Amino acid sequence: MTREEMAEVLEEIALLLELKDENPFKIRAYRQGAEAVRGFDGDIAGLAASGELHGIKGIGEALRDKLHELAATGSLKFHQNLRAEFPPGLFDLFELQGLGPKKVKALHEALGISSVERLREACEHGKVAALPGFGGKTQAKILEAIALHEKSAGRFLLGSVAPLAGELLDTLRTHPEISRVTLAGSFRRARETVHDLDFLVATREPKLVCEDFTTLPQVASVIACGETKASVRLKNGIQCDLRAVSNAQYPFALLYFTGSKEHNVALRSLALKQGLSLNEYGFTAAGDKQAAIPSGLHEERDIYRFLGLQYIEAELRENRGEIEAAATDSLPRLVALDNLRGTFHSHTTASDGIHTLEEMADEAMDLGLQYLGISDHSKSTAIANGLDEERLSRQIEAIRALNAGFTGFRLFAGSEVDILKDGSLDFDDAMLAQLDFCVASVHAQFNLPEDEMTRRICRAMENGHVTMLGHLTGRMLLKRDGYAVNHSTIIDCAAETRTVIELNCNPRRLDMDWRWWKRARDKGVLCSINPDAHSRDGLHHLGLGARVARKGWLRRQDVLNTRPLAEIETFLKTPKSQR
Repeated sequence: MTREEMAEVLEEIALLLELKDENPFKIRAYRQGAEAVRGFDGDIAGLAASGELHGIKGIGEALRDKLHELAATGSLKFHQNLRAEFPPGLFDLFELQGLGPKKVKALHEALGISSVERLREACEHGKVAALPGFGGKTQAKILEAIALHEKSAGRFLLGSVAPLAGELLDTLRTHPEISRVTLAGSFRRARETVHDLDFLVATREPKLVCEDFTTLPQVASVIACGETKASVRLKNGIQCDLRAVSNAQYPFALLYFTGSKEHNVALRSLALKQGLSLNEYGFTAAGDKQAAIPSGLHEERDIYRFLGLQYIEAELRENRGEIEAAATDSLPRLVALDNLRGTFHSHTTASDGIHTLEEMADEAMDLGLQYLGISDHSKSTAIANGLDEERLSRQIEAIRALNAGFTGFRLFAGSEVDILKDGSLDFDDAMLAQLDFCVASVHAQFNLPEDEMTRRICRAMENGHVTMLGHLTGRMLLKRDGYAVNHSTIIDCAAETRTVIELNCNPRRLDMDWRWWKRARDKGVLCSINPDAHSRDGLHHLGLGARVARKGWLRRQDVLNTRPLAEIETFLKTPKSQR
Protein backbone atom coordinates (compact mmCIF):
# COMPACT_ATOMS: atom_id res chain seq x y z
CA MET A 1 0.00 0.00 0.00
CA THR A 2 1.67 3.20 -1.20
CA ARG A 3 1.22 6.77 0.02
CA GLU A 4 -0.83 7.67 -3.06
CA GLU A 5 -3.03 4.58 -2.78
CA MET A 6 -3.79 5.42 0.86
CA ALA A 7 -4.70 9.01 -0.09
CA GLU A 8 -6.93 7.83 -2.93
CA VAL A 9 -8.89 5.54 -0.59
CA LEU A 10 -9.52 8.46 1.79
CA GLU A 11 -10.63 10.69 -1.09
CA GLU A 12 -13.02 8.02 -2.34
CA ILE A 13 -14.48 7.62 1.15
CA ALA A 14 -15.16 11.37 1.12
CA LEU A 15 -16.99 11.03 -2.20
CA LEU A 16 -19.02 8.09 -0.97
CA LEU A 17 -20.00 9.97 2.17
CA GLU A 18 -21.12 12.90 0.02
CA LEU A 19 -23.30 10.55 -1.98
CA LYS A 20 -24.87 9.47 1.30
CA ASP A 21 -25.43 13.09 2.46
CA GLU A 22 -23.21 12.57 5.48
CA ASN A 23 -22.01 15.33 7.79
CA PRO A 24 -19.87 17.81 5.76
CA PHE A 25 -17.32 18.08 8.57
CA LYS A 26 -16.81 14.33 8.43
CA ILE A 27 -16.36 14.53 4.67
CA ARG A 28 -13.86 17.35 5.03
CA ALA A 29 -11.89 15.34 7.59
CA TYR A 30 -11.29 12.56 5.06
CA ARG A 31 -10.23 15.03 2.37
CA GLN A 32 -7.84 16.74 4.76
CA GLY A 33 -6.56 13.33 5.77
CA ALA A 34 -5.77 12.53 2.14
CA GLU A 35 -3.80 15.77 1.81
CA ALA A 36 -2.01 15.08 5.09
CA VAL A 37 -0.96 11.66 3.81
CA ARG A 38 0.39 13.18 0.59
CA GLY A 39 2.17 16.03 2.35
CA PHE A 40 3.77 14.09 5.22
CA ASP A 41 7.56 13.99 5.28
CA GLY A 42 8.71 10.43 5.81
CA ASP A 43 7.48 6.88 5.29
CA ILE A 44 3.84 7.35 6.22
CA ALA A 45 2.87 3.94 4.82
CA GLY A 46 5.44 2.27 7.06
CA LEU A 47 4.33 4.25 10.11
CA ALA A 48 0.70 3.40 9.38
CA ALA A 49 1.46 -0.30 9.02
CA SER A 50 3.22 -0.34 12.40
CA GLY A 51 0.50 1.71 14.10
CA GLU A 52 2.79 4.65 14.84
CA LEU A 53 0.78 7.52 13.33
CA HIS A 54 0.73 9.86 16.28
CA GLY A 55 0.73 13.65 16.39
CA ILE A 56 0.30 14.16 12.64
CA LYS A 57 -1.78 17.22 11.83
CA GLY A 58 -4.94 16.33 9.90
CA ILE A 59 -4.97 12.71 11.05
CA GLY A 60 -7.11 12.14 14.14
CA GLU A 61 -7.65 8.94 16.06
CA ALA A 62 -10.40 7.57 13.79
CA LEU A 63 -8.35 8.17 10.64
CA ARG A 64 -5.26 6.79 12.32
CA ASP A 65 -6.99 3.46 12.98
CA LYS A 66 -8.28 3.27 9.41
CA LEU A 67 -4.89 4.03 7.92
CA HIS A 68 -3.34 1.35 10.11
CA GLU A 69 -5.84 -1.23 8.83
CA LEU A 70 -5.33 -0.04 5.27
CA ALA A 71 -1.54 -0.19 5.36
CA ALA A 72 -1.36 -3.42 7.33
CA THR A 73 -3.90 -5.42 5.32
CA GLY A 74 -4.07 -3.66 1.95
CA SER A 75 -7.78 -2.89 2.31
CA LEU A 76 -10.25 -1.13 4.61
CA LYS A 77 -13.50 -2.79 5.60
CA PHE A 78 -15.24 0.55 6.14
CA HIS A 79 -14.31 1.60 2.60
CA GLN A 80 -15.36 -1.71 1.07
CA ASN A 81 -18.73 -1.61 2.84
CA LEU A 82 -19.37 1.91 1.57
CA ARG A 83 -18.44 0.90 -1.96
CA ALA A 84 -20.80 -2.06 -1.83
CA GLU A 85 -23.74 0.33 -1.40
CA PHE A 86 -23.25 1.66 -4.95
CA PRO A 87 -22.83 0.09 -8.42
CA PRO A 88 -19.15 -0.06 -9.48
CA GLY A 89 -19.59 1.95 -12.69
CA LEU A 90 -20.91 4.91 -10.73
CA PHE A 91 -17.39 5.90 -9.71
CA ASP A 92 -16.41 6.49 -13.34
CA LEU A 93 -18.89 9.37 -13.45
CA PHE A 94 -16.71 11.37 -11.06
CA GLU A 95 -14.04 11.49 -13.76
CA LEU A 96 -16.32 13.68 -15.88
CA GLN A 97 -15.90 17.44 -15.63
CA GLY A 98 -18.85 19.17 -14.00
CA LEU A 99 -20.24 16.13 -12.21
CA GLY A 100 -19.92 16.31 -8.45
CA PRO A 101 -21.53 14.06 -5.85
CA LYS A 102 -24.87 15.90 -5.85
CA LYS A 103 -25.36 15.60 -9.60
CA VAL A 104 -24.14 11.99 -9.67
CA LYS A 105 -26.56 11.12 -6.91
CA ALA A 106 -29.44 12.84 -8.73
CA LEU A 107 -28.67 11.00 -11.96
CA HIS A 108 -28.47 7.68 -10.17
CA GLU A 109 -31.68 8.12 -8.18
CA ALA A 110 -33.80 9.63 -10.96
CA LEU A 111 -32.58 7.67 -13.99
CA GLY A 112 -30.73 4.70 -12.54
CA ILE A 113 -27.53 5.83 -14.23
CA SER A 114 -24.55 3.81 -13.01
CA SER A 115 -22.00 4.10 -15.85
CA VAL A 116 -20.63 6.57 -18.37
CA GLU A 117 -22.26 4.66 -21.23
CA ARG A 118 -25.72 4.78 -19.64
CA LEU A 119 -25.22 8.48 -18.98
CA ARG A 120 -24.40 9.07 -22.64
CA GLU A 121 -27.53 7.22 -23.72
CA ALA A 122 -29.66 9.25 -21.30
CA CYS A 123 -28.20 12.51 -22.65
CA GLU A 124 -28.69 11.48 -26.27
CA HIS A 125 -32.37 10.77 -25.55
CA GLY A 126 -32.85 14.08 -23.75
CA LYS A 127 -33.59 12.50 -20.38
CA VAL A 128 -30.92 14.42 -18.46
CA ALA A 129 -32.14 17.80 -19.73
CA ALA A 130 -35.56 17.05 -18.29
CA LEU A 131 -34.25 16.59 -14.73
CA PRO A 132 -34.65 19.44 -12.22
CA GLY A 133 -31.39 21.37 -11.87
CA PHE A 134 -29.92 20.13 -15.17
CA GLY A 135 -31.41 21.49 -18.42
CA GLY A 136 -30.23 21.48 -22.02
CA LYS A 137 -26.95 23.34 -21.47
CA THR A 138 -25.87 21.00 -18.69
CA GLN A 139 -26.77 18.00 -20.83
CA ALA A 140 -24.65 19.35 -23.69
CA LYS A 141 -21.72 19.97 -21.35
CA ILE A 142 -21.99 16.41 -20.00
CA LEU A 143 -21.75 15.05 -23.55
CA GLU A 144 -18.67 17.23 -24.12
CA ALA A 145 -17.17 15.91 -20.89
CA ILE A 146 -17.81 12.32 -21.97
CA ALA A 147 -16.08 12.99 -25.32
CA LEU A 148 -13.05 14.46 -23.53
CA HIS A 149 -12.99 11.52 -21.11
CA GLU A 150 -12.90 9.06 -24.01
CA LYS A 151 -10.22 11.04 -25.82
CA SER A 152 -8.08 11.00 -22.68
CA ALA A 153 -8.59 7.30 -21.91
CA GLY A 154 -5.31 5.50 -21.36
CA ARG A 155 -3.33 8.68 -20.77
CA PHE A 156 -1.63 9.68 -17.54
CA LEU A 157 -0.40 12.96 -16.12
CA LEU A 158 3.36 13.47 -16.43
CA GLY A 159 3.60 14.64 -12.83
CA SER A 160 1.49 11.80 -11.48
CA VAL A 161 3.56 8.99 -13.01
CA ALA A 162 6.93 10.62 -12.27
CA PRO A 163 7.37 9.15 -8.74
CA LEU A 164 6.56 5.64 -9.92
CA ALA A 165 8.80 6.05 -12.96
CA GLY A 166 11.61 7.11 -10.64
CA GLU A 167 11.12 4.03 -8.47
CA LEU A 168 11.38 1.75 -11.50
CA LEU A 169 14.49 3.55 -12.76
CA ASP A 170 16.17 3.22 -9.37
CA THR A 171 15.40 -0.50 -9.30
CA LEU A 172 16.73 -1.08 -12.82
CA ARG A 173 19.95 0.78 -12.00
CA THR A 174 20.70 -1.81 -9.31
CA HIS A 175 20.42 -4.75 -11.71
CA PRO A 176 23.87 -6.36 -12.05
CA GLU A 177 23.43 -7.04 -15.79
CA ILE A 178 22.36 -3.48 -16.72
CA SER A 179 25.14 -1.00 -17.55
CA ARG A 180 22.96 1.93 -18.68
CA VAL A 181 19.28 2.74 -18.33
CA THR A 182 17.13 5.72 -19.34
CA LEU A 183 13.42 6.43 -19.43
CA ALA A 184 12.77 7.53 -23.02
CA GLY A 185 9.65 8.41 -24.99
CA SER A 186 7.26 11.26 -24.28
CA PHE A 187 8.16 11.13 -20.59
CA ARG A 188 11.75 12.11 -21.35
CA ARG A 189 10.50 14.86 -23.66
CA ALA A 190 8.33 16.22 -20.80
CA ARG A 191 5.01 15.97 -22.61
CA GLU A 192 2.19 16.96 -20.27
CA THR A 193 0.52 13.54 -20.51
CA VAL A 194 1.93 10.14 -21.44
CA HIS A 195 0.38 6.96 -22.80
CA ASP A 196 3.09 4.60 -21.59
CA LEU A 197 6.61 4.49 -20.16
CA ASP A 198 9.52 3.41 -22.36
CA PHE A 199 12.59 2.08 -20.56
CA LEU A 200 15.80 1.47 -22.48
CA VAL A 201 18.68 -0.57 -21.04
CA ALA A 202 22.13 -1.57 -22.22
CA THR A 203 22.98 -5.15 -21.28
CA ARG A 204 24.77 -8.32 -22.37
CA GLU A 205 21.91 -10.44 -20.98
CA PRO A 206 18.78 -9.02 -22.64
CA LYS A 207 16.52 -12.02 -22.08
CA LEU A 208 17.35 -12.24 -18.37
CA VAL A 209 16.76 -8.51 -17.89
CA CYS A 210 13.43 -8.70 -19.69
CA GLU A 211 12.31 -11.61 -17.54
CA ASP A 212 13.35 -9.85 -14.34
CA PHE A 213 11.50 -6.71 -15.44
CA THR A 214 8.22 -8.64 -15.54
CA THR A 215 8.62 -9.72 -11.91
CA LEU A 216 8.93 -6.23 -10.36
CA PRO A 217 6.49 -5.65 -7.49
CA GLN A 218 4.80 -2.74 -9.31
CA VAL A 219 3.70 -5.07 -12.13
CA ALA A 220 0.05 -6.16 -12.26
CA SER A 221 0.16 -8.22 -15.45
CA VAL A 222 2.59 -9.27 -18.19
CA ILE A 223 1.60 -8.35 -21.74
CA ALA A 224 4.62 -9.88 -23.49
CA CYS A 225 8.16 -10.99 -22.74
CA GLY A 226 10.68 -11.80 -25.46
CA GLU A 227 14.42 -11.92 -26.12
CA THR A 228 14.94 -8.13 -26.18
CA LYS A 229 11.59 -6.57 -25.22
CA ALA A 230 9.10 -6.87 -22.38
CA SER A 231 5.75 -5.15 -21.92
CA VAL A 232 3.84 -5.04 -18.64
CA ARG A 233 0.92 -3.22 -17.12
CA LEU A 234 1.52 -1.70 -13.72
CA LYS A 235 -0.93 -1.69 -10.83
CA ASN A 236 -1.91 1.92 -11.58
CA GLY A 237 -2.91 0.90 -15.13
CA ILE A 238 -0.08 2.34 -17.19
CA GLN A 239 1.79 0.18 -19.69
CA CYS A 240 5.58 -0.03 -19.47
CA ASP A 241 7.83 -1.27 -22.26
CA LEU A 242 11.45 -2.28 -21.73
CA ARG A 243 13.86 -2.63 -24.64
CA ALA A 244 17.26 -4.22 -24.16
CA VAL A 245 20.12 -3.38 -26.54
CA SER A 246 23.90 -3.65 -26.64
CA ASN A 247 26.09 -0.85 -25.32
CA ALA A 248 27.09 0.09 -28.89
CA GLN A 249 23.45 0.32 -29.98
CA TYR A 250 22.37 2.25 -26.89
CA PRO A 251 22.85 5.89 -28.06
CA PHE A 252 21.04 5.18 -31.34
CA ALA A 253 18.20 3.39 -29.57
CA LEU A 254 17.91 6.19 -27.01
CA LEU A 255 17.70 8.79 -29.77
CA TYR A 256 15.10 6.76 -31.65
CA PHE A 257 12.88 5.82 -28.72
CA THR A 258 12.97 9.31 -27.20
CA GLY A 259 11.43 10.74 -30.38
CA SER A 260 9.47 12.61 -31.36
CA LYS A 261 8.61 10.87 -34.61
CA GLU A 262 8.81 14.19 -36.46
CA HIS A 263 12.22 14.98 -34.93
CA ASN A 264 13.53 11.55 -35.91
CA VAL A 265 12.30 11.92 -39.50
CA ALA A 266 14.17 15.22 -39.80
CA LEU A 267 17.38 13.63 -38.44
CA ARG A 268 17.12 10.73 -40.88
CA SER A 269 16.76 13.22 -43.70
CA LEU A 270 20.02 14.88 -42.66
CA ALA A 271 21.75 11.51 -42.52
CA LEU A 272 20.56 10.58 -46.01
CA LYS A 273 22.14 13.75 -47.37
CA GLN A 274 25.44 12.33 -46.13
CA GLY A 275 24.80 8.95 -47.76
CA LEU A 276 23.79 7.22 -44.54
CA SER A 277 20.67 5.61 -43.15
CA LEU A 278 19.94 6.21 -39.47
CA ASN A 279 17.81 3.87 -37.37
CA GLU A 280 17.59 2.61 -33.79
CA TYR A 281 20.63 0.36 -34.24
CA GLY A 282 23.10 2.74 -35.90
CA PHE A 283 24.22 4.13 -39.23
CA THR A 284 24.32 2.09 -42.44
CA ALA A 285 25.31 3.08 -45.98
CA ALA A 286 22.46 4.38 -48.13
CA GLY A 287 22.11 5.16 -51.81
CA ASP A 288 25.00 5.39 -54.24
CA LYS A 289 27.35 7.51 -52.14
CA GLN A 290 28.77 4.56 -50.20
CA ALA A 291 29.61 6.82 -47.29
CA ALA A 292 31.93 5.54 -44.60
CA ILE A 293 30.17 4.32 -41.47
CA PRO A 294 31.22 6.55 -38.57
CA SER A 295 32.75 5.00 -35.47
CA GLY A 296 33.28 6.15 -31.91
CA LEU A 297 29.67 7.30 -31.41
CA HIS A 298 29.08 6.40 -27.76
CA GLU A 299 26.54 9.04 -26.71
CA GLU A 300 23.59 10.84 -28.27
CA ARG A 301 25.59 14.06 -28.49
CA ASP A 302 28.14 12.22 -30.67
CA ILE A 303 25.38 11.43 -33.18
CA TYR A 304 24.19 15.04 -33.26
CA ARG A 305 27.78 16.24 -33.66
CA PHE A 306 28.36 13.88 -36.58
CA LEU A 307 25.24 15.26 -38.27
CA GLY A 308 26.58 18.80 -37.89
CA LEU A 309 24.24 19.76 -35.08
CA GLN A 310 24.55 21.23 -31.62
CA TYR A 311 23.29 18.74 -29.01
CA ILE A 312 19.50 19.04 -28.69
CA GLU A 313 18.06 18.53 -25.21
CA ALA A 314 15.32 15.90 -25.07
CA GLU A 315 12.60 18.38 -24.08
CA LEU A 316 13.05 20.30 -27.36
CA ARG A 317 12.76 17.36 -29.74
CA GLU A 318 9.38 18.15 -31.30
CA ASN A 319 10.54 19.43 -34.73
CA ARG A 320 9.50 22.96 -33.84
CA GLY A 321 12.64 24.75 -35.01
CA GLU A 322 15.19 23.00 -32.79
CA ILE A 323 17.04 21.33 -35.68
CA GLU A 324 17.42 24.60 -37.59
CA ALA A 325 18.67 26.30 -34.42
CA ALA A 326 21.09 23.44 -33.70
CA ALA A 327 22.52 23.73 -37.22
CA THR A 328 23.56 27.32 -36.49
CA ASP A 329 24.66 26.66 -32.91
CA SER A 330 21.91 28.94 -31.61
CA LEU A 331 19.98 26.71 -29.23
CA PRO A 332 19.30 28.32 -25.84
CA ARG A 333 20.95 27.23 -22.62
CA LEU A 334 17.83 25.99 -20.88
CA VAL A 335 16.76 26.82 -17.35
CA ALA A 336 17.35 24.14 -14.70
CA LEU A 337 15.67 23.36 -11.39
CA ASP A 338 18.72 24.42 -9.40
CA ASN A 339 18.44 27.90 -10.97
CA LEU A 340 15.25 28.59 -9.01
CA ARG A 341 15.66 30.80 -5.95
CA GLY A 342 12.04 31.01 -4.83
CA THR A 343 8.49 30.84 -6.04
CA PHE A 344 5.06 32.45 -5.82
CA HIS A 345 1.42 31.26 -5.78
CA SER A 346 0.97 29.09 -2.72
CA HIS A 347 -2.00 28.59 -0.42
CA THR A 348 -2.37 28.07 3.32
CA THR A 349 -5.04 27.05 5.81
CA ALA A 350 -6.36 30.62 5.52
CA SER A 351 -8.14 29.55 2.31
CA ASP A 352 -8.06 26.02 0.89
CA GLY A 353 -4.54 24.91 1.79
CA ILE A 354 -3.80 22.31 4.47
CA HIS A 355 -0.64 23.79 5.98
CA THR A 356 -0.06 27.03 7.88
CA LEU A 357 2.11 29.99 6.96
CA GLU A 358 4.82 28.70 9.23
CA GLU A 359 4.69 25.18 7.79
CA MET A 360 4.83 26.42 4.20
CA ALA A 361 7.77 28.68 5.05
CA ASP A 362 9.62 25.80 6.75
CA GLU A 363 9.14 23.59 3.70
CA ALA A 364 10.36 26.31 1.34
CA MET A 365 13.49 26.81 3.44
CA ASP A 366 14.07 23.04 3.55
CA LEU A 367 14.02 23.11 -0.25
CA GLY A 368 16.72 25.76 -0.20
CA LEU A 369 14.47 28.57 -1.44
CA GLN A 370 15.14 32.19 -0.50
CA TYR A 371 11.53 33.36 -0.73
CA LEU A 372 7.95 32.13 -1.00
CA GLY A 373 4.93 34.10 -2.17
CA ILE A 374 1.71 33.43 -0.26
CA SER A 375 -1.38 33.96 -2.39
CA ASP A 376 -4.54 32.62 -0.80
CA HIS A 377 -7.79 32.98 -2.71
CA SER A 378 -9.78 36.20 -2.71
CA LYS A 379 -13.33 36.51 -1.43
CA SER A 380 -15.25 35.67 -4.63
CA THR A 381 -13.92 32.11 -4.57
CA ALA A 382 -16.14 31.23 -1.65
CA ILE A 383 -15.85 27.50 -2.29
CA ALA A 384 -12.13 27.82 -1.45
CA ASN A 385 -12.78 29.90 1.67
CA GLY A 386 -11.45 33.03 -0.05
CA LEU A 387 -10.22 35.89 2.12
CA ASP A 388 -12.04 39.20 2.43
CA GLU A 389 -10.23 42.48 3.08
CA GLU A 390 -10.20 42.06 6.85
CA ARG A 391 -8.82 38.52 6.82
CA LEU A 392 -6.25 39.41 4.16
CA SER A 393 -5.06 42.40 6.21
CA ARG A 394 -4.57 40.12 9.21
CA GLN A 395 -2.58 37.70 7.06
CA ILE A 396 -0.34 40.51 5.83
CA GLU A 397 0.43 41.41 9.44
CA ALA A 398 1.12 37.77 10.28
CA ILE A 399 3.56 37.52 7.36
CA ARG A 400 5.38 40.66 8.48
CA ALA A 401 5.70 39.26 11.99
CA LEU A 402 7.14 36.00 10.69
CA ASN A 403 9.60 37.80 8.41
CA ALA A 404 11.06 39.57 11.43
CA GLY A 405 12.37 36.20 12.62
CA PHE A 406 13.86 34.99 9.32
CA THR A 407 17.46 35.35 8.15
CA GLY A 408 18.10 35.00 4.43
CA PHE A 409 14.50 34.07 3.72
CA ARG A 410 11.30 36.05 3.19
CA LEU A 411 7.60 35.43 2.78
CA PHE A 412 5.93 37.77 0.30
CA ALA A 413 2.34 38.77 1.07
CA GLY A 414 0.13 38.33 -1.97
CA SER A 415 -3.27 37.16 -3.08
CA GLU A 416 -4.66 35.06 -5.91
CA VAL A 417 -7.23 37.65 -6.87
CA ASP A 418 -10.23 36.64 -8.94
CA ILE A 419 -10.63 38.27 -12.34
CA LEU A 420 -14.34 39.07 -12.41
CA LYS A 421 -16.49 38.70 -15.51
CA ASP A 422 -15.89 42.26 -16.73
CA GLY A 423 -12.14 42.10 -16.13
CA SER A 424 -12.20 44.03 -12.87
CA LEU A 425 -10.57 42.53 -9.80
CA ASP A 426 -11.94 41.10 -6.58
CA PHE A 427 -10.15 43.76 -4.47
CA ASP A 428 -9.92 47.49 -5.05
CA ASP A 429 -6.62 49.23 -5.70
CA ALA A 430 -6.30 50.38 -2.09
CA MET A 431 -6.27 46.77 -0.89
CA LEU A 432 -4.01 45.59 -3.71
CA ALA A 433 -1.51 48.34 -2.91
CA GLN A 434 -0.90 46.74 0.49
CA LEU A 435 0.31 43.51 -1.11
CA ASP A 436 3.83 42.62 -2.21
CA PHE A 437 2.46 40.95 -5.33
CA CYS A 438 -0.79 39.86 -6.95
CA VAL A 439 -1.64 36.79 -9.03
CA ALA A 440 -4.77 37.47 -11.10
CA SER A 441 -6.74 34.36 -12.12
CA VAL A 442 -10.07 33.38 -13.64
CA HIS A 443 -12.09 31.01 -11.45
CA ALA A 444 -15.66 31.43 -12.78
CA GLN A 445 -17.66 32.18 -15.93
CA PHE A 446 -15.50 29.92 -18.10
CA ASN A 447 -17.94 29.83 -21.02
CA LEU A 448 -17.42 33.34 -22.39
CA PRO A 449 -16.68 33.71 -26.12
CA GLU A 450 -12.99 33.86 -26.94
CA ASP A 451 -12.92 37.58 -27.68
CA GLU A 452 -14.75 38.44 -24.47
CA MET A 453 -12.58 36.17 -22.33
CA THR A 454 -9.44 37.61 -23.92
CA ARG A 455 -10.59 41.20 -23.24
CA ARG A 456 -11.48 40.19 -19.68
CA ILE A 457 -7.97 38.90 -18.98
CA CYS A 458 -6.25 41.79 -20.75
CA ARG A 459 -8.22 44.33 -18.74
CA ALA A 460 -7.02 42.66 -15.55
CA MET A 461 -3.40 42.79 -16.71
CA GLU A 462 -3.74 46.51 -17.37
CA ASN A 463 -4.11 47.05 -13.62
CA GLY A 464 -0.80 48.30 -12.28
CA HIS A 465 -1.05 46.13 -9.17
CA VAL A 466 -1.30 42.81 -11.06
CA THR A 467 2.15 41.23 -10.94
CA MET A 468 1.35 38.04 -12.78
CA LEU A 469 -1.37 36.15 -14.58
CA GLY A 470 -2.34 32.81 -13.06
CA HIS A 471 -3.15 29.59 -15.00
CA LEU A 472 -3.92 31.34 -18.29
CA THR A 473 -6.55 28.93 -19.68
CA GLY A 474 -7.84 27.30 -16.49
CA ARG A 475 -7.39 23.86 -18.02
CA MET A 476 -7.39 20.66 -15.97
CA LEU A 477 -5.47 18.06 -17.95
CA LEU A 478 -7.41 14.89 -18.82
CA LYS A 479 -10.49 16.41 -17.21
CA ARG A 480 -11.30 19.86 -18.57
CA ASP A 481 -10.18 21.76 -21.64
CA GLY A 482 -9.12 25.33 -21.05
CA TYR A 483 -11.55 28.16 -21.74
CA ALA A 484 -11.25 29.84 -25.11
CA VAL A 485 -8.62 32.59 -25.18
CA ASN A 486 -6.41 34.18 -27.81
CA HIS A 487 -2.92 33.31 -26.57
CA SER A 488 -1.18 35.67 -28.99
CA THR A 489 -3.23 38.66 -27.88
CA ILE A 490 -2.72 37.88 -24.19
CA ILE A 491 1.04 37.47 -24.67
CA ASP A 492 1.19 40.78 -26.53
CA CYS A 493 -0.80 42.45 -23.73
CA ALA A 494 1.50 40.95 -21.10
CA ALA A 495 4.50 42.34 -22.97
CA GLU A 496 2.91 45.79 -23.20
CA THR A 497 1.78 45.91 -19.56
CA ARG A 498 4.94 44.25 -18.17
CA THR A 499 2.83 41.48 -16.62
CA VAL A 500 4.50 38.19 -15.74
CA ILE A 501 2.74 35.02 -16.93
CA GLU A 502 3.00 32.06 -14.61
CA LEU A 503 3.82 28.53 -15.61
CA ASN A 504 1.46 26.87 -13.17
CA CYS A 505 3.26 23.59 -12.51
CA ASN A 506 0.48 21.79 -10.70
CA PRO A 507 0.54 18.45 -12.60
CA ARG A 508 -3.10 18.89 -13.63
CA ARG A 509 -2.52 22.35 -15.08
CA LEU A 510 0.94 22.99 -16.61
CA ASP A 511 -0.60 26.23 -17.82
CA MET A 512 0.46 28.30 -19.87
CA ASP A 513 0.96 25.49 -22.35
CA TRP A 514 4.58 24.85 -23.37
CA ARG A 515 3.78 25.51 -27.03
CA TRP A 516 3.39 29.24 -26.34
CA TRP A 517 6.39 29.97 -24.16
CA LYS A 518 8.88 30.56 -26.97
CA ARG A 519 6.64 33.28 -28.39
CA ALA A 520 6.27 34.83 -24.93
CA ARG A 521 10.05 34.68 -24.40
CA ASP A 522 10.71 36.35 -27.75
CA LYS A 523 8.24 39.11 -26.81
CA GLY A 524 10.14 39.75 -23.58
CA VAL A 525 7.43 38.35 -21.29
CA LEU A 526 8.79 36.95 -18.04
CA CYS A 527 7.71 33.54 -16.73
CA SER A 528 7.28 32.64 -13.07
CA ILE A 529 7.36 28.91 -12.36
CA ASN A 530 4.66 28.61 -9.70
CA PRO A 531 3.48 25.41 -7.99
CA ASP A 532 -0.04 26.57 -7.01
CA ALA A 533 0.82 24.67 -3.83
CA HIS A 534 -2.01 23.80 -1.46
CA SER A 535 0.31 21.86 0.83
CA ARG A 536 3.99 21.52 1.64
CA ASP A 537 4.19 18.65 -0.82
CA GLY A 538 2.85 20.92 -3.56
CA LEU A 539 6.05 22.97 -3.46
CA HIS A 540 7.88 19.93 -4.81
CA HIS A 541 6.17 20.36 -8.18
CA LEU A 542 8.79 22.99 -9.02
CA GLY A 543 10.90 20.23 -10.58
CA LEU A 544 8.09 19.45 -12.98
CA GLY A 545 7.75 23.15 -13.72
CA ALA A 546 11.42 23.42 -14.61
CA ARG A 547 11.08 20.53 -17.07
CA VAL A 548 8.10 22.13 -18.80
CA ALA A 549 9.87 25.52 -18.88
CA ARG A 550 12.76 23.82 -20.66
CA LYS A 551 10.32 22.38 -23.15
CA GLY A 552 9.15 25.93 -23.79
CA TRP A 553 12.70 27.04 -24.74
CA LEU A 554 13.05 29.15 -21.59
CA ARG A 555 16.44 30.27 -20.31
CA ARG A 556 17.41 31.29 -16.82
CA GLN A 557 16.99 34.97 -17.63
CA ASP A 558 13.44 34.37 -18.88
CA VAL A 559 12.24 33.09 -15.50
CA LEU A 560 11.52 35.64 -12.78
CA ASN A 561 12.03 33.32 -9.85
CA THR A 562 15.58 32.43 -10.79
CA ARG A 563 16.47 35.86 -9.38
CA PRO A 564 17.88 36.05 -5.84
CA LEU A 565 15.91 37.59 -3.01
CA ALA A 566 17.43 41.07 -3.20
CA GLU A 567 16.62 41.37 -6.91
CA ILE A 568 13.07 40.13 -6.37
CA GLU A 569 12.52 42.69 -3.62
CA THR A 570 13.63 45.43 -6.00
CA PHE A 571 11.50 44.05 -8.83
CA LEU A 572 8.33 43.94 -6.73
CA LYS A 573 8.86 47.48 -5.41
CA THR A 574 9.36 48.87 -8.92
CA PRO A 575 6.18 50.08 -10.68
CA LYS A 576 5.16 47.83 -13.57
CA SER A 577 5.67 50.54 -16.15
CA GLN A 578 9.33 50.84 -15.14
CA ARG A 579 10.27 47.16 -14.98
